[in-house]
Amino acid sequence: MAELDTSGGGKKKGGKVRSKKQSTRVDLTAMVDLAFLLVTFFMLTTTLSKAKAMDLAMPDKEDDQKVEEPIAASRTLTVLLGNDNKLEWFIGVPTEPLSAPAVDGYGKDGFRKVLIEQSKKIKQSTGKDMFVIIKPSDKSVYKNMIDVIDELNITNNKSYAIVDITPVEIDLLKREKIY
Repeated sequence: MAELDTSGGGKKKGGKVRSKKQSTRVDLTAMVDLAFLLVTFFMLTTTLSKAKAMDLAMPDKEDDQKVEEPIAASRTLTVLLGNDNKLEWFIGVPTEPLSAPAVDGYGKDGFRKVLIEQSKKIKQSTGKDMFVIIKPSDKSVYKNMIDVIDELNITNNKSYAIVDITPVEIDLLKREKIY
């Protein structure tokens, strides 16, 4: 609230008559209260950005004793993650690949196109879905791994595994100069 000071004007002994000075004082208590109420209101009503997380199903340690059926090499696509945002892929096993190893990049014109084409070919030839084996190397970055999993989710491929890379596959990456 505002106040006006109306205290006496200045009749002093000497005789000059001075006009009364009026001073103003503004009480800011109500404004500070309102500011804190608004800050509190907006803090409580806003939502913080939610963490973006990807679901990744990992097998239980107790499931290691179960015997699983082997997956045919004719329906497995192996992806080797190299450096410089490059990957190498092939169908089958590294010693006897059913398709020649090829180097690609990430994105819709790179790995996504490979996933779509190879999935169709494998589905036509075997009648079953394609299984993707992801093998990151020491030279690959975490972003590349996430990019591969994102592409698998975009192409609706739910069957994949993340496995350690072997020395034979490292030699394949070295041959293409992406290790």
